[in-house]
Amino acid sequence: MPEPLKNLYSVELVESLCEQVSNLYENFNEDGFSNHVINNEWEDKELKERMKHISESLHQYLPMEYSDAIQILMKSSSKFSGFQYMFFPGFVELYGLSKYEESIHALEHFTKHSSSEFAVRPFIKKYNQKMMSQMELWAESENHHVRRLASEGCRPRLPWAMALPEFKQDPSQILPILEKLKNDDSEYVRRSVANNLNDISKDNPQTVIEVAKSWLGNNKQTDWVIKHACRTLLKQGQPEIMKLFGFSKPKHVGIRNLIVQKSVEMGSNLDFSFMLESRQQKLGKLRIEYAIGFVKKNGNLSRKIFKISESEIIGNNKAVTKSHSFKKISTRKYYAGKHTINIIVNGHELTSMEFLLN
Repeated sequence: MPEPLKNLYSVELVESLCEQVSNLYENFNEDGFSNHVINNEWEDKELKERMKHISESLHQYLPMEYSDAIQILMKSSSKFSGFQYMFFPGFVELYGLSKYEESIHALEHFTKHSSSEFAVRPFIKKYNQKMMSQMELWAESENHHVRRLASEGCRPRLPWAMALPEFKQDPSQILPILEKLKNDDSEYVRRSVANNLNDISKDNPQTVIEVAKSWLGNNKQTDWVIKHACRTLLKQGQPEIMKLFGFSKPKHVGIRNLIVQKSVEMGSNLDFSFMLESRQQKLGKLRIEYAIGFVKKNGNLSRKIFKISESEIIGNNKAVTKSHSFKKISTRKYYAGKHTINIIVNGHELTSMEFLLN
């Protein structure tokens, strides 16, 4: 089982942070800070709780004047790199909201070594127009981490982050930033653009459909961005998007011999198979998926779609064999009971069957 992400915040990390800060601030109480961070509640804290706790602990042991504290942290942060050091911009989020100029400079600096994508969001909410103008400037930065922040920081549905309901309602302020970054040299930045558009598609699908029509075919990079951005719309079988990517209604496609295990044990794999057949000379371009209706605690079903393959199939039949894992994962709780599996081709459900999860 993989190591929990929260364990990135280790005793060794705290010790190395102490060493760097004490080199810059002679009054820093290393033992006091370490004991304040690694306290009796430390083991029970999850990832974001540990991140916030370190930011709050720094506030306790650094100069009370924000300007002094932030200068120490900016110099210290240059010695570290990685996701786990987001407690540096976290300090700005907690204590710098009223210090706009200093804080924006600090967030730009911190994001080069970790990411300010969470910390920038309260600034967007408080200083909307001013902050989005700043994001457009960041989109032109020479540093790809800063350019990514311009996109990632304003995602309407950024996981684990403060919500931006104003952008769920109207994403128009985001689009000029994404336009600037769509052909970025860095895949890291382009992936953020795609993820931002995918967020937008969940609340404003027509906006993303229009962007897709405008960008698709410009070059390989924007084609990839749009394909990744439309992944939710593709799973939904959105007709305009399916047509845009060349997936026609599968009128010529049939399914036979769908075989699904009648029951599966919790922690095991569900095996299933089926045969695709075409009444024409070839199956053609197919996006093949399956949906599982998971039993919820209340007995209702919650459906999730999984992709099997996407290709141009020259022959007029294709055998498909697949298995789905019911091993324990952190993002889903399984409940015993009658589940469903549906086979989907080019956004259209062609057949289904029930199975029992024990």
